[in-house]
Amino acid sequence: MRRDIFQAIADPTRRAIIALIALQAMTPNAIAEHFDTTRQAVSKHLRILIECELIKPEHKGREIYYQLEIDKLKEIDNWLEQFRKIWETRFNQLDNLLATMKKQRK
Repeated sequence: MRRDIFQAIADPTRRAIIALIALQAMTPNAIAEHFDTTRQAVSKHLRILIECELIKPEHKGREIYYQLEIDKLKEIDNWLEQFRKIWETRFNQLDNLLATMKKQRK
């Protein structure tokens, strides 16, 4: 089953892993130290993030470091952009309405 990026970011642990890796590439053990869960559970989250291409492993000697795939995160931002425009339009309409109401009170 192919997962998409929205399934990956739906889980709070995976979002936390993304936030950690955004700061610097990390090994699985370093990532697992930040969570009160098993190493196997963290590995499962990492596998899902790799399947969704949000992170990629890089081998350095005997260690594997996971790093964030910024371009894949842009897909999320692009999808959200359509809603951002709607929110901004509605907030502008609300600002205009409030300004009109304020003028009418004077």
